[in-house]
Amino acid sequence: MTEQEKFEAYVKKCMEDHQAVGMAVAVLDAQGGTSYEQFFGKRDRESGAAIDDETIFGLASLTKSFTCLAILKMQEDGILSIDDPVSDYIPEFKGMNQGEPVLIRHLMYHSGGYFPQSRIVVDTVAAELGLDEAVVGDLAYNAELAQEGCRQVAGRLDAQNEFIGRPGEYFSYCNDGYGLLSDIIYHHGGCASYADYLLEHILKPLGMERSFCDFVRPLKDENHATLYAVVAGELTKVRDYHDNAFVLNGGGAMKSTLKDLKKYIAMYLNGGTGLNKAAIAKPETIEAMTTKHQMDSYVTDYGYGLDIKELNGFQVAGHGGSLPGVSSHLLWCLERGVGVIVLCNTEDVPVSGVAEAALSMGMGFEAERKAHHYENKPWDAEDLKAACGVYASDEGTRVELLMNESGEALLKNGEKTSPVIMIEPGHGMIAGEYGDTFIQMIADEHRGVFGMRYGSRILPRAEA
Repeated sequence: MTEQEKFEAYVKKCMEDHQAVGMAVAVLDAQGGTSYEQFFGKRDRESGAAIDDETIFGLASLTKSFTCLAILKMQEDGILSIDDPVSDYIPEFKGMNQGEPVLIRHLMYHSGGYFPQSRIVVDTVAAELGLDEAVVGDLAYNAELAQEGCRQVAGRLDAQNEFIGRPGEYFSYCNDGYGLLSDIIYHHGGCASYADYLLEHILKPLGMERSFCDFVRPLKDENHATLYAVVAGELTKVRDYHDNAFVLNGGGAMKSTLKDLKKYIAMYLNGGTGLNKAAIAKPETIEAMTTKHQMDSYVTDYGYGLDIKELNGFQVAGHGGSLPGVSSHLLWCLERGVGVIVLCNTEDVPVSGVAEAALSMGMGFEAERKAHHYENKPWDAEDLKAACGVYASDEGTRVELLMNESGEALLKNGEKTSPVIMIEPGHGMIAGEYGDTFIQMIADEHRGVFGMRYGSRILPRAEA
């Protein structure tokens, strides 16, 4: 079996196991040349319509790299410094109760100190304001919605009085922080909205003609991917791009195509210059985005809007995205000059594993996700006992750490209980076929064990 055949068998199994309807995969080089491109499944299950490189997909949190690129371009232009307090740019945000300022860069690598919060969504805020999209136009460009969204997000952050740590101390994925970043871009970037800034300063200069933040436009386009999710075990159509969409666009509003995203990745592989020779950002800006700034998980660090890890002994950068009807991933290796794009129109498909396998193939290695193997090194029994309990966030995640009769750690998530490989004191891993989940116990001398890093978020300990 060739590496390509091995890769395609892996993709098809992943899609079958997660009821994925359609997936687009491409491997490219720094010159924009495509060494591999394949379209699996369909963009619409009911009609049987095929996917091509112009099919519009949602990007979800891949948007975060665009947001950080925009902020750093504003720094290049002398509009701001990422070492400035956020409150200097957003009057609605006071940075209350923290004891020291939350800086712009803290939000860029998810280290404002905030526990995960439930999502403030477009539909809810628009309804509160009486905004009818058919009357006011696409909500991605609506100033009234953006202003009220910022007021609500900033107010909720300021209302917190219990924090993970001081600003910059801990990474914990925070969509609210990226909401505030998009407000800075909106009010200080010289454009009518966050969406307009991306269009004017990044998308149009790169020639990304089918990329945007619009909510309405994708589904009116003849070549869009219908959105799906598995609900109670059944594959179901998602209503539209408003579904669970965050009220401020900087965390996840982008839509794009395989063809356009090749231009975006090539820009990173060429130090900020597009394939059309357009200078989007300075080389030092791109270097800053792909420099490790904060530990994300046991094997991953975070730059600015990008995850950074190792694959086959090389540093790689990228990001994933997940929303109703969206599973997406970008990944590239600067040293080898190769990048990959994976776009899927079904929620909760582990496309990060597909991206790793594709990039590994593109780098000349075996076409497979690199599983992590660790010897189980049991924690001290008293430490494990102290860590056992329920950890839950307002975002909806709830897990429980247990200890069985043999002193082994188990993690319960919903109906599923999994063994925890205890890597070292306070760190563990739950192995998975398409991706591993790492945990870390978070403690201090005053609160003891008060949180668990589960994946990319730190969950607070629930009341007994």
